[in-house]
Amino acid sequence: MAKGEGAESGSAAGLLPTGILQAGERPAQVKKEPKKKQQLSICNKLCYAVGGAPYQVTGCALGFFLQIYLLDVAQVDPFPASIILFVGRAWDAFTDPLVGFCISKSSWTRLGRLMPWIIFSTPLAIIAYFLIWFVPDFPEVQPLWYLLFYCLFETLVTCFHVPYSALTMFISTEQSERDSATAYRMTVEVLGTVLGTAIQGQIVGQADTPCLQDTNGSAVASESANRTHSTTSLKDTQNAYLLAAGVIASIYVICAVILTLGVREQREPYETQQAEPMSFFRGLRLVMSHGPYIKLIAGFLFTSLAFMLVEGNFALFCTYTLGFRNEFQNLLLAIMLSATFTIPIWQWFLTRFGKKTAVYIGISSAVPFLILVALMESNLIITYVVAVAAGISVAAAFLLPWSMLPDVIDDFHLKQPHSHGTEPIFFSFYVFFTKFASGVSLGISTLSLDFAGYQTRGCSQPARVRFTLKMLVTMAPIVLILLGLLLFKLYPIDEEKRRQNKKALQALRDEASSSGCSDTDSTELASIL
Repeated sequence: MAKGEGAESGSAAGLLPTGILQAGERPAQVKKEPKKKQQLSICNKLCYAVGGAPYQVTGCALGFFLQIYLLDVAQVDPFPASIILFVGRAWDAFTDPLVGFCISKSSWTRLGRLMPWIIFSTPLAIIAYFLIWFVPDFPEVQPLWYLLFYCLFETLVTCFHVPYSALTMFISTEQSERDSATAYRMTVEVLGTVLGTAIQGQIVGQADTPCLQDTNGSAVASESANRTHSTTSLKDTQNAYLLAAGVIASIYVICAVILTLGVREQREPYETQQAEPMSFFRGLRLVMSHGPYIKLIAGFLFTSLAFMLVEGNFALFCTYTLGFRNEFQNLLLAIMLSATFTIPIWQWFLTRFGKKTAVYIGISSAVPFLILVALMESNLIITYVVAVAAGISVAAAFLLPWSMLPDVIDDFHLKQPHSHGTEPIFFSFYVFFTKFASGVSLGISTLSLDFAGYQTRGCSQPARVRFTLKMLVTMAPIVLILLGLLLFKLYPIDEEKRRQNKKALQALRDEASSSGCSDTDSTELASIL
């Protein structure tokens, strides 16, 4: 990739056929000096990156702990718990295009078009998040309670995350600057998952969650005598979840404030020339007919599902299959710390060898470790080694999808140069398909545990449950990863295509920002590109 950088600094005029410009058609515009590249300061990149932490901190806590919280702390039966998890994820997926539609109808304000969504959704989101981890005194309304506030929080956090994701296209017009800012963002987001894992895991891990022995064992005969102690311990665990929720909500607010104060939206020069924005449904038709976008979604849909399936069942897998009831939060921390330190390495790798190569190597590296987990016996030391190694692949899964999506949007802008305002559609539907499918997979996995005979608050689980958890965390993700990599071979934007798009877009921006350019010439240039 480094060898092609010199070619990118050439004049944009070289893209135009020489026959297009007649002798009297402003030769000075063709020979003008290229504009100075727009540079983002490290402070700008850090402030932008910090904005990704709230989504990851809360998402990590919910992804890793909500299932075991509903089953063993709130004591919701497996079937209604599966309904809560599925409907919550499905609703979360549905809100992404809905919020994208609303954002596309928003007008530019003094704060921008995206920032007001981030600002006004934050206080309501933290209230809803806190109430997810509260156990109401009326057991009969618990399923409705968790379903209501889970869906409400997912709606509000979508109002934060969709505009934040689309902000990638408005912090700079330079591909290299956006890629650099995305690397900062992914590093902070992985740190956010570390924070979510550490805060939720360590605070909750200090509480003594009571469990019930096998109903055929002698311990059940003394259950009445120990009921007071069990109730007290369960209450302590519930308070620990509330404390963790309060700390995470505080981090959410702090990060939102830093993002709001440190980042400014910028409009594309060619976007301001268009008086009427494109309608949402016309934009949606154009976006969903863009081949590279569909192929990128198809590839990462399966790989994202694989990692989400591991995430949703990891706590139960460590607790009941591996027998590490008091270690799973530390194993999660090992995975996320490893991923955090690996993000800069993957950023260097993709700039040196290309993003498609990074996809194949980075995501496929998880397969050997998943196979090892499936085959090995319960061994804590080996489990920690596998956890650290698996963090390398997790880092690639975090960085690469969000690093490649701006390339797809740039390619779309070249083919549809007058279709501005479609960025929220790209980002919202990108998340929509992944979230909806993950909701289906998580709901099915919880139902599978119910069919296998999962025992709420059990100190141990039947052999069928342990086997089901092993399949959900190892074999199913391996199959999904392999399918995703096969589909990803169809993705057409390689490094050469990226360089061509960069030069063509710069020519379009230079022409649009030229004060002497007429609307006719702009249309002609766009058709040439």
